[in-house]
Amino acid sequence: MSGTRFIFGFHAITSRLRQNPGSIKEIIIDATRDDHRARSLIQLAENNKIRMIASNSNKLTEIAGSHRHQGVIANIDVARQHLDLDDILDGLTEPARLLVLDGIQDPHNLGACLRVADAFGVHAVIAPKDRAVGLTSTVYKVSSGAADTVPFIAVTNLARTLKQLKDRNVWIYGTSEDAEHDLARFQLQGAIAWVFGSEEKGMRRLTRENCDQLVRIPMLGSVESLNVAVSAGICLFETHRQQSLV
Repeated sequence: MSGTRFIFGFHAITSRLRQNPGSIKEIIIDATRDDHRARSLIQLAENNKIRMIASNSNKLTEIAGSHRHQGVIANIDVARQHLDLDDILDGLTEPARLLVLDGIQDPHNLGACLRVADAFGVHAVIAPKDRAVGLTSTVYKVSSGAADTVPFIAVTNLARTLKQLKDRNVWIYGTSEDAEHDLARFQLQGAIAWVFGSEEKGMRRLTRENCDQLVRIPMLGSVESLNVAVSAGICLFETHRQQSLV
């Protein structure tokens, strides 16, 4: 992927401003917006010295190709999207919530996982560089914009990265049908990274060994396993639910 892309909406652009402001070339905003969300975004953009352009709703719709832009569009430089894990963690003001994918091969699964990650407030998706799908055009399409809002970090050594997360006080949880702990009765507080394995082989041995705990998703029917994006969605929802109660 090279060149520039447009991302839309206050959530996506505010997230990009906080995590990777250097990738934003300019922000186009509806000149009639004078509400709290618009003023907060403008202030954040000014703090990062990013050019703001006032426009009208029709022009924004033309650029976005739909009416779902919420009155704000950012032009981002995809060549400057790189972030490392320390960039993400150092910029957080809340406990980290991460999704680790160990060897996902199917771009449709990765795209769906990115959508789930965006829906439940994941700060970054982490995956190995080798033997795994990257951010292909299919991933971008399936993710429905989430590939632009959730940082995707490809790492050389996943086991080493998990150890680095532990050093940053992030709990590493994986899923297994034979795990001792049931998700419905498992406490999920603090900084958390959920780890999911590949479609056919699951987590590799070193990945599994680096998990602090393995948790099983309660299954009531006859199927033995769930799609990786479905499993991730269940675990991330439960994490969000529990942490929202604190």
